[in-house]
Amino acid sequence: MTGDLHGRSALVTGGSRGIGRAIVRALAGAGADVAFTYRTASTQAEELAEEVRRLGRRTVHFQSDAASPDASAQVVRAVVAEFGRIDILVNNAGITRDGLIVRMSEADWDLVMQTNLKSVFNYCRAASRYMATQRRGKIVNITSIVGVHGNGGQSNYAASKAAIVGFTRSLAKELSSRNIQVNAVAPSFVDTDMTAQLTDEQKQAALGYGSRRAVARPEQVAGFVVFLASENSDLITGQTFIAEASHINNKRQKPVQLLR
Repeated sequence: MTGDLHGRSALVTGGSRGIGRAIVRALAGAGADVAFTYRTASTQAEELAEEVRRLGRRTVHFQSDAASPDASAQVVRAVVAEFGRIDILVNNAGITRDGLIVRMSEADWDLVMQTNLKSVFNYCRAASRYMATQRRGKIVNITSIVGVHGNGGQSNYAASKAAIVGFTRSLAKELSSRNIQVNAVAPSFVDTDMTAQLTDEQKQAALGYGSRRAVARPEQVAGFVVFLASENSDLITGQTFIAEASHINNKRQKPVQLLR
């Protein structure tokens, strides 16, 4: 059992596509009311909101730039106004602008850092104020195995995701006295629109980091996020979990998720 989230409210950044979309569905499926942000995929956002409503959960979505401190604070205020509280924050918004360092523009470096890293700071700062008053909260930051091992041609992305690991550890120490748990999930290669943009060489490198060299599904990552958002993880904070899919040698079994 991953966790019962009835009576909880959640906010997922970058929730309209890929891993974020799977997380929104999983949180709603576990009983939470779910708000989410998106940047450009308005049609997909509307479709996802309808899915959440069909599950009997309340939802609201915002077209917003996660890199903007003012916009992020405004979204958090709107979520609290809509749901009355904010119990769960999942920082998932992220982009890639890949390239070798000798060819990487300063603009591409800054954009990745702003979107992937500063957005986590923006939303954690805004949401933790409400969670501290509630004396309860769960923050789950989506990082990447690339932030742990690195990957050629992704120095900006790897740096932003590695920084999230240190940020998660530090914030967990700050907020522990307020009964707020902060953890991170570092997926290996996951089949999404973002990873579809990688070159064949980058895909092979990413697959090489997984001990079973298997492509994970967004739903597998989402299931673990639900666990970290639930009361089942109350004793866990400041941790980063590498999530990778694996294939079992026994042919009678289907591929399963391996978490370590």
